[in-house]
Amino acid sequence: MKNLAKLIFLTLATQFQAYSQKQKADLLVTNATIYTVNKDFSKVEAMAIKNGKILAIGTTTEIQKKYQATKTINAQNKFIYPGFYDAHAHFYSFGLNLQKVDLRGTKSYQEVLDRVVKFQKEKNLDFITGRGWDQNDWTVKEFPTKAELDKLFPNTPVALTRIDGHAMLANSKALELAKITPATKIEGGEIHIKEGQLTGILVDNPMDLVYNIIPKPKKETQIQALKDAEKVMFDYGLTTINEAGLEKDIIDLIDTLQQRKELKINIYAMVAASQENVDLYSQLGPYKTDNLNVRSFKFMGDGALGSRGACLHKPYSDRPNHSGALLSSISDIRKIAKQIALSEYQMNTHAIGDSTNTVLLNIYKEVLKDKPNRRWKIEHAQVMREQDFDSFSNNIIPSVQPTHATSDMYWAAERVGKDRIKHSYAYKKMLDKAGVIALGTDFPIEEVNPMLTFYAAVARKDLKNYPEGGFQPENALSREETLKGMTIWAAYSNFEENEKGSLEVGKWADFIIFDNDLMTEDIDAIPYIKPLNTFVKGEQVK
Repeated sequence: MKNLAKLIFLTLATQFQAYSQKQKADLLVTNATIYTVNKDFSKVEAMAIKNGKILAIGTTTEIQKKYQATKTINAQNKFIYPGFYDAHAHFYSFGLNLQKVDLRGTKSYQEVLDRVVKFQKEKNLDFITGRGWDQNDWTVKEFPTKAELDKLFPNTPVALTRIDGHAMLANSKALELAKITPATKIEGGEIHIKEGQLTGILVDNPMDLVYNIIPKPKKETQIQALKDAEKVMFDYGLTTINEAGLEKDIIDLIDTLQQRKELKINIYAMVAASQENVDLYSQLGPYKTDNLNVRSFKFMGDGALGSRGACLHKPYSDRPNHSGALLSSISDIRKIAKQIALSEYQMNTHAIGDSTNTVLLNIYKEVLKDKPNRRWKIEHAQVMREQDFDSFSNNIIPSVQPTHATSDMYWAAERVGKDRIKHSYAYKKMLDKAGVIALGTDFPIEEVNPMLTFYAAVARKDLKNYPEGGFQPENALSREETLKGMTIWAAYSNFEENEKGSLEVGKWADFIIFDNDLMTEDIDAIPYIKPLNTFVKGEQVK
């Protein structure tokens, strides 16, 4: 009996000693298939997390033997990926848009009008705003006019922004308040006039005259917009958002909310590249916290292809007297690029037309000569000349949105013709030249859902399974390339590859749990998959 008691004592003592020797962690995740997205694209079973960072990875047995934690998640063979990036989005605008007329998916101008009327009956606002219409989705694929809006809202200003954010339909009251007349001249865009009268359509820079008279949202509205947007992001497994163009007041508000732990999403903020902002932030230098990274400027090179504001070398195939326009002169672009090159900031430029891409790539190469590791980005890079692809590198990075290809493919060839379309939305070719590619959505222009990004990049099709075989399938990305573009390559493009973008020791524990394996699941099922859980810095946020 004494021997048995001694044996039990020794066993318990040994177990206690082993337990007490284990390292403490906050969370253990076990029995999973974890895609680390490290340089070997390896998979592991388990990880230990402490203070929001990954303490160790390995087999379930290894992790359980070495670590103890107050909480353990048995993943039961589910699949884990690094938290997704959206490398180009409009987070704040998306939140605000949740409080405006949603015009996405409208199939006619009449449907637009119906939605505006219904919205105003519910809200009774002094200034009606909305976004999301696209005349390319209508039977009559022409820009609408303000005539119907004037009849419905003769005394209430209305401003309805096209889905790409580069065209607007404004009624007469809004135009009057903005002091826009047929004689108004604004460089870098168009004011549409027919038979000497305003049609209500404004393209690119003239839109600012209307935006300037729209009442600014109150701070409570701004805060709610950010929180509403965050909830949607976490629901889709997005943990880092590259915010493509913010003013200082919103950047400061995001920082305040993050410091108070009221906003937990990671934001890579591109500062809107006005001269005032470039002067200010160049002097301030980059600003970085655990959740906010401010070290880039968002510059606007041209408009959008859908509204024919993108700047082309030769005229549009469906409008032979029009080539679009740069939103700034080449000399002004070069000047601001040189100023940014002297700072520690990135320059990330919206460039859609082939002429704009030529101009920006040449200026980038010029000002970055002898300046390695600056990682400046071309945002969108939709229409390219074949010779310009060689300008991409790991220092001049393409940042693209795969769902643009599958949204635009119905009409893009009409805009640019059969020769230019061959070098449009050419993501694989860009990747081959640059070695990296950052993937995003440009929401709210496209849907937030990163699974649509994954599907469009790999299958090059839309949800109608069109076209069979994919749109220009030679420019499809592999599943591994796509996942990297949504994680580690996006992180690299932000100078964040040592802290995020893969699940490795020392990095933040930003990860998502799926029932499905994105690397092997039937590709046509991918758009309908959603993550089960989302974690930011080891904390479950969904």
